[in-house]
Amino acid sequence: MAETVLRKAKVRDARHIHKLINSYAKKEIMLFRSLNDIYEAIRDYWVCVEEGKIIGCAALHVDWEDLAEIRSVVVDTEHQNSGVGRQLVEKCIEDAKQLELKKVFVLTYQTEFFQKSGFVPYDKDSLPHKIWGDCLKCHKFPECDEEALIIEV
Repeated sequence: MAETVLRKAKVRDARHIHKLINSYAKKEIMLFRSLNDIYEAIRDYWVCVEEGKIIGCAALHVDWEDLAEIRSVVVDTEHQNSGVGRQLVEKCIEDAKQLELKKVFVLTYQTEFFQKSGFVPYDKDSLPHKIWGDCLKCHKFPECDEEALIIEV
């Protein structure tokens, strides 16, 4: 079995992250990210690398003094159900703790996946308006059908 490494993303990873995320965005199961978006937020990303290839990614985006969002959790299809996604989420939660944030939320279609990591359903209308900036880029806005979940860290 090949060794996998979880690490913070590097600038050179941006194009691979972009391709991975948008392969799922084309299926309308996550928000499209431009390459520019990835470069601007590269410090938010964690990647999982196997044999030199990025097989998964996730980002922790700080929204406010006590709140962050885990975004763009993606694992390539060959590595689904291998624990990579869970490990990436755990790394984001560790980051949130180090930053002394109080809560982390997600907007997702994969509620069961996040509930296994301790997230609980949350009324998305209770989230601060500031978090909706990216939603304006989505073709489903304002009729978002993603679920909000939150965890206290």
